[in-house]
Amino acid sequence: MKWTLTQLQKYRNKDFSIDETIRLDDIKQTDSSIRDVSPMHITGRGDVDSAKVTFHLKIEGYLILPCSRTLVDLKYPINVETTETFLLQGSIYDTEEELHQVKGETIDLKPIIQEIILLEVPMQVFCDDHESQDAAPQSGKDWEVVQEEVVSNKIDPRLAGLAKFFDKDKSSSES
Repeated sequence: MKWTLTQLQKYRNKDFSIDETIRLDDIKQTDSSIRDVSPMHITGRGDVDSAKVTFHLKIEGYLILPCSRTLVDLKYPINVETTETFLLQGSIYDTEEELHQVKGETIDLKPIIQEIILLEVPMQVFCDDHESQDAAPQSGKDWEVVQEEVVSNKIDPRLAGLAKFFDKDKSSSES
């Protein structure tokens, strides 16, 4: 996903379509929570003019991440659409969108795609299968993982007498 400016100028005011599959195994060293990366399928188009090159990309693939609760491997899909604009040397634009300045004579999309994928990694991922054999234990001596719904419906035994107090108050006001 690297082109020289000369190669790109051949596509000025012409259709420049992109359909490539790239490997981004280096991303695992950047974020240690990523256990594996599928080959990413990049599709889209590029618009080339004299002052800038704009890429309209769709990135598809998946990451293998650990479940935050059980540490089981989880397949997390990546499906991102992005627009990246590169200013050619000497070009100045006053816009609010993020622009990339071309350094040297080549445009390399691989580092930008890696950055976009890293931004898509969630802080926590939960799997549905917490009973898996590979899963971290869900209980132990004097502890267990509980679901939030279960906890909210339980009444603390120390406060059970207080619930009766409000029942008496309601019955006396209705009479």
